[in-house]
Amino acid sequence: MLDKKVVELLNTQVNKEFYSAYLYLDIANYYTEQGLDGFANWYNIQAQEERDHALLFIKYLQNNDEKVTLDAIAKPDKAFDTNMAPLQVGYEHEQYVTGLIHAIYDQAYSVKDFRTMQFLDWFVKEQGEEETNAKNLITKMELFGSDAKGLYMLDNELGARVYSAPSLVL
Repeated sequence: MLDKKVVELLNTQVNKEFYSAYLYLDIANYYTEQGLDGFANWYNIQAQEERDHALLFIKYLQNNDEKVTLDAIAKPDKAFDTNMAPLQVGYEHEQYVTGLIHAIYDQAYSVKDFRTMQFLDWFVKEQGEEETNAKNLITKMELFGSDAKGLYMLDNELGARVYSAPSLVL
């Protein structure tokens, strides 16, 4: 049986992961409206990853005989006025999610819940990758985004991204 506070934080994380998917779908919609289908593709795949993360948290709770609580998912409230704005929002959001994962890890550590810590190890690594990817998108947009040809090439690069399911074994 898991610690009550750990279970509460894990359930909250389910909701946060689904919110992340909503946010990235909203960003994908923005880029579709701008005619940047490659950027939209990148964020649609990002949304799928976030949904998968939520399902991993759900499965972990179920595997530990804990009740899963699904809450309402907030509507994304960001307005974008430049092609850079969604990238910055995405980066800030990944930093926020990293903080959430660390808070769960900290609580699990405080009650010596090694199983949950081991489960979260994959997410800690994943969040490092997510932050790096988000920051790299900002850097590329700063370098190439103001040039039409550069933006076209970057959009094509992001359009080549394909979905890969997480390799976490529960």
